[in-house]
Amino acid sequence: MIDGAERSVSVGIAGERIAVIAAYDDPPVAARTIEFAADEVLLPGLVDTHVHVNEPGRTEWEGFATATRAAAAGGVTTILDMPLNSIPPTTTVEHLRTKQDTAEGQLAVDVGFWGGAVPGNVPELEALHAAGVFGFKCFLLDSGVEEFGHLEPEEFGAAMAETARLGALMIVHAEDGNLLNETALDGGHYAGFLASRPRAAEEAAIAMVIDQARTTGGRAHIVHLSDADAVPALRAARVAGVDVSVETCPHYLTFDAEHIADGATELKCCPPIREADNREALWAALGSGDIDFVVSDHSPCTPELKARGGGDFGAAWGGVASVQLGLSAVWTGARDRGHGLADVVRWMATAPADRVGLAHKGRIAVGADADLVRFAPDEEYTVDVTKLHHRNPVSAYAGRRLAGVVRETWLRGVPVDPAVPHGRLLQKKLDSRPNSEATGASR
Repeated sequence: MIDGAERSVSVGIAGERIAVIAAYDDPPVAARTIEFAADEVLLPGLVDTHVHVNEPGRTEWEGFATATRAAAAGGVTTILDMPLNSIPPTTTVEHLRTKQDTAEGQLAVDVGFWGGAVPGNVPELEALHAAGVFGFKCFLLDSGVEEFGHLEPEEFGAAMAETARLGALMIVHAEDGNLLNETALDGGHYAGFLASRPRAAEEAAIAMVIDQARTTGGRAHIVHLSDADAVPALRAARVAGVDVSVETCPHYLTFDAEHIADGATELKCCPPIREADNREALWAALGSGDIDFVVSDHSPCTPELKARGGGDFGAAWGGVASVQLGLSAVWTGARDRGHGLADVVRWMATAPADRVGLAHKGRIAVGADADLVRFAPDEEYTVDVTKLHHRNPVSAYAGRRLAGVVRETWLRGVPVDPAVPHGRLLQKKLDSRPNSEATGASR
């Protein structure tokens, strides 16, 4: 995948970076040559900006070693770790250092960190920004963990004003808690859970994010969009010059509410998976560019938490473990709808890298990191949870037939070997100019 298209080329690597892209029949002189089989293509490593690693503090849910091994097995070579579900959360520089120290020496892929915006920590944001976080995550309703509080509208406005001053990206879990309907919850019945998290809750919260981005001149990003009805408001805001982007996730593009069995809490996530017509509208918005990119929202937990309440959607932990499966899941759906691999690379590698300032990731280009994937797009497999590398053998995709197999992954020119982890910690490299877009650098 070169410049957004499939091309037959030879790619030359020197050190950790791509040094030359030459004609396929005129390869550069090299110490070693790797030939691809007829059914294989070379992709850039994916960039997943939405991963919950959970270590330290909830390492029984997930950890840096297991999450990054799973990422590499799925063709992901860069992840950004979310600031919550670990203890401590990434809401101060001290807590950031704790995470970085914990991660050191465990990483199969490169890892950066989001900071957290929570009640009372606006004074901490500048120091976190200077310490190299890639932006700030906040919730507009209960996050589900007590150590990461949500922002009320006035607090959100203050945090947006500060991130605007810093030129930092604010990423938002956009649901309005006042519009949830918990009385609709009905034990193991998925219809009750879906009714408890209506589309209106997403739309109201997104409207507030757009308004604050417009008012402050700040940069905002909506995480895990599940409601396609919110797309027109986002489109209109961008036409008007508001700096707001949006992601969706493989599970919203794969599953539909009509086929989620009662008690199937492995498919519980917030916001919820909605109806089939909504899924198709998300695909259409992705194809038109109204949705910017696709990331996993890998949010695993223990089997006991996922099954808490015996299949009760109100009691079970919400989250889908999918960092290893995102490429296959999205490619399977994209191919069925007439999209090509170039689209998938744009959605899952180049666009997320660009939004967070990692211009040397997510592309096959001279000067970019040699993060590469040997991919067999036509090979199919059935998901076996015992063969997944994340910590706990729970997956919404268990038993599902998917297309596209990752046969090998390289990180900065070196094959990923879980026994010899060589991933690095990434920091946002700050430009000296105010409100500037920054690039990534290694710690």
